Amino acid sequence: MDHNHIRPWRNIERRKSRQIMVGNVPVGGGAPISVQTMTNTDSSDARATIKQVLACAEAGADIVRVSVPDTDASRALREVVRESPVPIVADIHFHYKRGIEAAEAGAACLRINPGNIGDAARVREVIKAARDHDCSIRIGVNAGSLERHLLEKYGEPCPDAMIESGLEHIRILQDNDFHNFKISVKASDVFMASAAYMGLAEATDAPIHLGITEAGGMISGTVKSAIGLGNLLWMGIGDTIRVSLSADPVEEVKIGYEILKSLGLRHRGVSIISCPSCARQGFDVIKTVSALEDRLAHIKTPMSLSIIGCVVNGPGEALMTDIGFTGGGAGSGMVYLAGKQSHKLSNADMIEHIVEQVERRAAEIEALKASDQAAQ
Repeated sequence: MDHNHIRPWRNIERRKSRQIMVGNVPVGGGAPISVQTMTNTDSSDARATIKQVLACAEAGADIVRVSVPDTDASRALREVVRESPVPIVADIHFHYKRGIEAAEAGAACLRINPGNIGDAARVREVIKAARDHDCSIRIGVNAGSLERHLLEKYGEPCPDAMIESGLEHIRILQDNDFHNFKISVKASDVFMASAAYMGLAEATDAPIHLGITEAGGMISGTVKSAIGLGNLLWMGIGDTIRVSLSADPVEEVKIGYEILKSLGLRHRGVSIISCPSCARQGFDVIKTVSALEDRLAHIKTPMSLSIIGCVVNGPGEALMTDIGFTGGGAGSGMVYLAGKQSHKLSNADMIEHIVEQVERRAAEIEALKASDQAAQ
């Protein structure tokens, strides 16, 4: 994020990590924190998988992961990679040949545990395929699938066991002179994952992929992810993230962006500031915000919009947003533009008018951006 001299309490000092490339997306080394998700289609069904990848990319996903469990999925992966507008990560477990096939199919990254794809010779084959096809690797340590010797040593999954697993896997790649990798140490337990990531961040300069694995459904999973990922990101840890939900992957992307937006680490689309509503509201805040979220989903330009039901906090919030609407009386409210009172507006016309104002402002911002780029 940009260093804020006016409000230094907003500054986040990001951990210094080396940079790798996942396709055309830089990860680590101060690059913007990328947002990932994973398809949940049958990976052997190329058309269904491509459709979901496109939906995720439209929602803002920078990288999409696809599971490759068998030869049918391997064959379909080539078509998925060809049609995808974003880099594809191939999720590989146990079958080293799937890793080789995925690299040959054009995957931008292989998600593997070097320790579970066979002996040293097979690991070398996968690494060679990754190197030959300019494919990065993510070491994916998970509390639920730690190596037996670590479970025997520590007695149960714990942060130290996860860190040791990750460092062992790093050594496997480094011993084969492969350094184009990132790493994750995921757990469904927020405390365990956070402690493991903090220890890992001190032990290596590799780019870190953040995630609270198997976090749950929409509500519980979002809360756990926001707490776990949010705290780590606030500490400056994390170069790419995935919110793991038992839900549509598109929702994972949206929530990932919202977490980053709340910390000022990424900016995309309209950030709506709205009140929970109460008896003072001059219009139906909840229905209005729901409608605006739907109507403004196509806006990718970073903007802020405040929708506040009454004048207690409305004018103050409007001072800080690009566009604002504050409920008043007699079926109308006040529109604010760039923090200043602009004009009154009837509640009946509110949604259409605000959408028009947001679209107009987005067009102005994009035109100014294009002008500045042309001048450079």
